[in-house]
Parts: sequence; C-alpha cells; structure tokens
Amino acid sequence: MPDRSSPPPAPEASQLSTVLKRRKRPDIIADRIREMIVTHGLRPGDRIPHEWLLPETQEASRGTLREAQKILEFQGLVVSKTGPGGGVFVSTVGADQAIRLLDNLFLFHPPSIAEIYAIRKVLEPQLAASVAGRLSPEAFTALQAKIRLYEAEPETAEEEYRQRLAELDFHVELARHAENALLGFNCVFLVSLLRDMTVCRAIYKEPNPALREAGLHYQISLMRAIKAGDGERAAQIMRDHMEAAECYMLERAEIRRKG
Repeated sequence: MPDRSSPPPAPEASQLSTVLKRRKRPDIIADRIREMIVTHGLRPGDRIPHEWLLPETQEASRGTLREAQKILEFQGLVVSKTGPGGGVFVSTVGADQAIRLLDNLFLFHPPSIAEIYAIRKVLEPQLAASVAGRLSPEAFTALQAKIRLYEAEPETAEEEYRQRLAELDFHVELARHAENALLGFNCVFLVSLLRDMTVCRAIYKEPNPALREAGLHYQISLMRAIKAGDGERAAQIMRDHMEAAECYMLERAEIRRKG
C-alpha cells in the first residue's frame, strides 16, 4: 500500500519563480517607481519628481529608497546628476546593455545549442524576409562590409576565429535594420548567447575552410535576394543557412563531448 505518513514532495520551483519569491523591498519600490514613470508618461531626460523619492511617499526608509534608486540606475532606467539643476532623471536603456543583462541571466544556466537554433530557425528567416527590398544603400553597404571581413583566406587560426565572429556580426547587422524592433532584438540576443557559450567559442576556433566557404555562399545569395526584394527567396536561404549551421554546431559539440 502507498505510504501515507507524509505528503508527496512538492514540484521543484523553476529558477525564475524562485527568484521572484525572493524579491525584497527595494526591488518592489523600484518596480513601483518604474510604473509611475510609465503611468505619467515621463520620457528620457525628464526629471523624476522629488516627492516620488520621499520616504513618506513610498512608505520606506531612506536607506531602502537609496537601494531602490541604485537598482533603477543599474537597470539603466534612471541617472543621477549632482550640482545646480541636478536630481534624478529618466534615462534610456540601450539594446546592448539590455542584452548583456539578459546574457547574465543565462550565464550559469545557458540554453543548449539546439534550443537556441530552434528559435533562430524561426526568427532569422522572418528577419530576412522583412528586410528584402527595404534596405537603404547605406545599410546594404554595411552588410557587404561584414562579408568582406572574411572573404580572404585566413593566414592564422586567430584570424579564422575572428572571421567566424564576423560571420555572426553579419546577422547582428541585419537585425539592426529590422522594422520590427522586437524581432531584431531577439535575433541579436540569440547571437549573443552563442558567443558566450564556451562550447561554441571552442567550435568557432576549430579550423574549417569549407565552413567559411559555405557561410559566404549563403550570405552572398541572401544579399542578392534581399537586393532583389524577393522576401520568400531570402527567407528560404536563411532557413537553409540556419539548418546547416545547427547541424554543424551540434555535430561538433557532440564530438567534443565524446572526446
């Protein structure tokens, strides 16, 4: 018969839910101030009303308010200025800063290569289709410049490694021109995750001339489709590119794991 002396163990909480349960008073107040900024329509450069940061307004000690302000400054949402005309002002959060914070979230529990490519295979073709026929001459030139960084045969292993990173930079540059800012941001974030993974860095450092040629083929073909305004063709080329990249990365990761 089943043992009824003790209840079954509770399901293990996810990492995110555990973090949320541990939220402290400064975090709660920081969120409240953030909500006030949004509700009152403050924009970057606007001064945060002094009364919002008073102990009686937030029903908290000055020390707790200082901690809350530090949290908002770390998040890049506010900035403090001293001297005449000083105070606390709304600031802007750059995409690079936001991505770095998200990278840190996954620093000790990174997603797998397969998980990253499962999303890249969906988003990157959408990105390619969305920019087809819409890139300015300047944007097109910037993409071509990324390709030129790895057109020549590398002379050293270090140069080949830099070329592999330049190939990733091509995707970042493409994402910067997305009309859908959320789509572009997510594409850049996925590339950033790949860069940070130890196993990916090791794979990128492995000599593989054929891989460089394959990357060039996909990206040159993609540029032609984008310039021609053929979104469907651009999406298919990018999809093939992502599938080939995923296959290679997974194969090399498995070889390294067994070795």
